[in-house]
Amino acid sequence: MYKFTYAQPISLETTPITYAYNEESIATFKFQRHYSNTIKKMVDKLMDYRYFLQYDVYNLEDQLVFSCKKITRKGRVYYEAYDYLHKEKYMVSYDKWKELIPDLIIKSGNMQINIQKEMEGWSRFIWKDKEIARWKADVEGEFLIQLEIAEDSPIQHAAFFIGISQCVLFIGG
Repeated sequence: MYKFTYAQPISLETTPITYAYNEESIATFKFQRHYSNTIKKMVDKLMDYRYFLQYDVYNLEDQLVFSCKKITRKGRVYYEAYDYLHKEKYMVSYDKWKELIPDLIIKSGNMQINIQKEMEGWSRFIWKDKEIARWKADVEGEFLIQLEIAEDSPIQHAAFFIGISQCVLFIGG
């Protein structure tokens, strides 16, 4: 497993640049919640910081490598994610809405990854009935986030898991 960690403030209103570190404690990516303009940020404050939701992940040279954005249309909520390195677009949508904590599905072409979302403990990314990654947030004054990616995961790009996890698991719908 490849392991990454980062710390996130508990307050959703703060949007600092956050660094993700590998298991040798070396910064590998940085990310930040993004607002395209000040009006969206003000409206989002009125909506409890959950309406305009986008996370952009950058490499250490400030190049945008991955982005995940919440989309709300006609009462339906889903997420669009884009991998700038591989030029790949992903759709993340909810599955099993009738459950208290619904699972999610990530789709791109023929690939489908399920996210088994947990409020406490590990949320698991499942591909072809196999766990390929997992994500967990523990609270100790701030959220201490752990991400683990299996060595045989079809997606090794940590920015993919960070961007989607921040939108879908950290803040949610």
